[in-house]
Amino acid sequence: MPHRVFQKSKPKAIISKLPHLGMNKQNFIDDFKRYYGHRLGRDKNCRSPHYAYEALSMAISDRMIERWKNTFTTYKESNCKRGYYLSMEFLMGRSLSNAMLNLGVSDIVSKAMYALGLDLEELEETEADAGLGNGGLGRLAACFIDSCATLQLPVTGYGLRYEYGMFSQSIANGEQIENPDHWLKNGNIWEIERPEYSQQIKFRGHTEFYLDEQGHEKRRWIDTQDIIAVPYDTPVPGYKNGTVNTLRLWKATATEVFDLQEFNAGDYAESVAAKNNAENITMVLYPNDANENGKALRLQQQYLLASASLQDVLQNWIANHGSNFNHFAEKNCFQLNDTHPSIAVAELMRLLMDEQGLDWKDAWEITTHTMAYTNHTLLPEALERWSVGLMQYLLPRLMEIIFEINAHFMTEVSAHWPGDSDKMAAMSIIEEGHEKQVRMAYLAIVGSFSVNGVAELHSQLLQQGLFKDFYAFWPDKFNNKTNGVTPRRWLAACNPELTTLITKTIGNGWITDLSQLAKLKVYAEDTEFADAWYKIQQSSKQRLIDYNKLEMDIELDVNSLFDIQVKRIHEYKRQLLNVLHVIHLYERIKRGDTNNWTNRTVLIGGKAAPGYVMAKNIIKLINNVANVINNDPDVGGKLKLIFMPNYRVSAMEKICPGADLSEQISTAGKEASGTGNMKFMMNGALTIGTLDGANIEIREEVGAENFFLFGLTETEVEELRHHYNPQDIINNDKDLGRVINLLECSHFNQFEQGIFDDIINSLKSPHDPWMTIADFRSYVDAQKQVEIAYNDKKRWTKMSILNCACSGKFSTDRTISDYNHDIWKLETIKIKTQ
Repeated sequence: MPHRVFQKSKPKAIISKLPHLGMNKQNFIDDFKRYYGHRLGRDKNCRSPHYAYEALSMAISDRMIERWKNTFTTYKESNCKRGYYLSMEFLMGRSLSNAMLNLGVSDIVSKAMYALGLDLEELEETEADAGLGNGGLGRLAACFIDSCATLQLPVTGYGLRYEYGMFSQSIANGEQIENPDHWLKNGNIWEIERPEYSQQIKFRGHTEFYLDEQGHEKRRWIDTQDIIAVPYDTPVPGYKNGTVNTLRLWKATATEVFDLQEFNAGDYAESVAAKNNAENITMVLYPNDANENGKALRLQQQYLLASASLQDVLQNWIANHGSNFNHFAEKNCFQLNDTHPSIAVAELMRLLMDEQGLDWKDAWEITTHTMAYTNHTLLPEALERWSVGLMQYLLPRLMEIIFEINAHFMTEVSAHWPGDSDKMAAMSIIEEGHEKQVRMAYLAIVGSFSVNGVAELHSQLLQQGLFKDFYAFWPDKFNNKTNGVTPRRWLAACNPELTTLITKTIGNGWITDLSQLAKLKVYAEDTEFADAWYKIQQSSKQRLIDYNKLEMDIELDVNSLFDIQVKRIHEYKRQLLNVLHVIHLYERIKRGDTNNWTNRTVLIGGKAAPGYVMAKNIIKLINNVANVINNDPDVGGKLKLIFMPNYRVSAMEKICPGADLSEQISTAGKEASGTGNMKFMMNGALTIGTLDGANIEIREEVGAENFFLFGLTETEVEELRHHYNPQDIINNDKDLGRVINLLECSHFNQFEQGIFDDIINSLKSPHDPWMTIADFRSYVDAQKQVEIAYNDKKRWTKMSILNCACSGKFSTDRTISDYNHDIWKLETIKIKTQ
């Protein structure tokens, strides 16, 4: 009998079983030392805080990943409905302080670092802002996914992993200088690359008919130039609840790293050309689309986001349910954050029909029951259009599907309004003309079951104006979801002194239920509480002064009125109106009109889009006016004007606690919502603003007596357009006339003649859509009321407390609860501990 060899059975793998990580001071000290000394190879001679930041971040990240895995397992086992938030921007800011806050370890870690001779704040300042967004849209997306995790909703964020942010802004000779924002140059400790979930993305090529196995005629997209989308996952922690959701960002790479044959033949540049061309797609946030190459790159970005994300979701579905899509719509919901990801409507149709074999009817049924669209703009020019020619070249199969979607839709419109060709032309997804255009917002509306605006007025104006025909056709599709901001970052983290006072007074429940701030109303008249509030605000102002000293050498008065406008530089946001008022104050000082004067520090910050010439001119004007005022001995400490360079999330975390007055002065009917107004209000700043966007709801919450209102209403703006005459207004207002005279006589540009002529001409034009001159007098009068209130310290402090106390509505926890209740209908999932 042959000798038999018995092999030992393979032991059961237990590699995923790990002991729970400790959360006490010594645990963090031990892990920090291990990472600092072993993983990073540092010793006592290292003086850079960057490595200490990395070591600490690794220790914090370990604990988040522990909870992240538990969250993933719980969602999978519960077979719950899932939500997906598709956004071209996620302006996350810094992660370390937010992670510590939401894990509940900020104090413990601070003590651990102190024991090691390290300053936690210095380590936090070392972290680069994640350059994944431009402004309000991206910051809103970041707040949304924070609230989804805090509310324990199973929502995944999908975006793009840009190598470079929009740009880093510096100022030279008063002008904006755009520098590369290589936020990833030192890597990103918070992300995990997941190449096993990579997706292949098609571009170019052509389509053809073929017969499937059942003899049915089908379409397929062939001879394509493909790229690979590689996902990088970032954990998104909820507040002290064990939930850690996922932000999945896609990076574009080539299907092959380089062509070996070309490399061996000596053509080194061509051998890596495909790799470079592919990686260009996610190289920079918002490439300049002033030329055809820029437009093509922007469209490629949007399609990459949509296709990779949808393939990812479908791949996960198929792994669990096979090819049965009967219940897909019951278990999945996609929220499109503005028009940028709207190509997802056509891409889901392609994937379901071409890849999964569904017929048109079934695919359309799924698409129109899973897609939801949020609109963020009232400006028609901001609604994206792509030329049919470009779409046919880059995405030929998608263009065919869009044509078919439109054909079906036009049949419905024709049945609803028989013979109304004007209505059909107005509502068509394809805009006719010299060069046919695809109206991407219309595609999103037609392909979605829900369309929402982001403030009450904005939603009304969408229904009555921009999308009125669609509202008449589908009134039940439209709804409002007023924006908010996360109170964790925008009060609890950025204003720790005020957080301590509030928590000591009313408990800490407000951090996850901001409506509890209403309990502060009874303390508005309490002298002891008001004194403590005032001291904290003064301390915050001093920190802002110290922060500005790092950026620029200028002395500021902590007792002056801190008047702040920070946001994207755009004509409709009317930084120009602010500057006109500053010039008016300067002119009063020069005339000696300073009785009952209120010292004021005006701080303006924001970036102008690289191709937006007028916005760049406005930045130049602000800086020129500041240069004159700040160096005039007659002015002294009475008035200061500062343009704060490189406005970003981490800067706003210093700015909003130190603001007295929040400038929200857009032309009525132009701002969709605004979120800076909410951050300032939450921190106790008072608002001067028009009846625009969320200002209306802020004023309703806090009361008219605690809000400085000025300006034309949206209806009055539209009525005035027909007979607007700025020159008449200038002629009949001596103060305004003096301001315009200073501009026209080149007082602020004596050695740069004519550089502000375009600005002056736009202000004086009867066709100025922003009507800056029309609101000047009302704005100046409102600013006088600001001064009266500010000079009464008791009254101002009371108003400040009430603004904070009434900000409960403007938490993204409330916003996300509304989205979930009305649109997503997800279950709250409590996370199991393993």
